[in-house]
Amino acid sequence: MYEPIRGKLVHSTMAGTPHDFPHRSREEELDIQLAGHLAALLTVTDELRVAAPSADLDTAAERLACEIARLRGGRTPARASATTTGRAPNATALHRRAHALAGRALVVAASRADTTVAILAAERMDAHSAAAGPRPLASR
Repeated sequence: MYEPIRGKLVHSTMAGTPHDFPHRSREEELDIQLAGHLAALLTVTDELRVAAPSADLDTAAERLACEIARLRGGRTPARASATTTGRAPNATALHRRAHALAGRALVVAASRADTTVAILAAERMDAHSAAAGPRPLASR
């Protein structure tokens, strides 16, 4: 019913040998993704530390920085500066954003079976959820 393919495949002629370009393993891709989520969470945490300083946020920032460095092979993450310019950020909105970022990190950490980061992300979700307070009900 169908005519068999008689020529070379396009993919084999364009790419050449399969080793012409670098490949990453699934674990390497998950490490990169997890480090990115944690770096975003660290940035929001640093913003919160400026808006509302606390020992809990300081500890969380240090733990996040250590985990990012571990995932990146020892390279320390860039940190937000400790000074504010312009208007002060809304702490509730920052806590909600941090909660969402911690949730994303938790999903990736669970996917790669990284218990340490999963526990850290879950703790941050709890802390940011409590700090943000209850969400207003949507009007119907």
